[in-house]
Amino acid sequence: MPTYEYACSKCGHKFEQFQSMRDEPLKKCPKCKKLGLKRLIGGGAGLIFKGSGFYITDYKNKGMASAAAAESKAPAPKAAESAPKAAPATPPSKKK
Repeated sequence: MPTYEYACSKCGHKFEQFQSMRDEPLKKCPKCKKLGLKRLIGGGAGLIFKGSGFYITDYKNKGMASAAAAESKAPAPKAAESAPKAAPATPPSKKK
């Protein structure tokens, strides 16, 4: 059930109301008790991604799904093999 924003044109009171989409818009202000409420147009909720990511079933065509499957089956490089070896640390020599 969505939350709607209302504003009273008589007293300026603004509030949110949790109600069903089938319910009629409110007309009477709960603060001043006058008939002057207007339902405001909200920006809506932002897009929320939940879970660990996208799935193969999220693709629209088979080509994208097979490319994603091939990418996920490719062997990942090992950290020891891909990282360059560091040179041993030598203290700087002191010359006089």
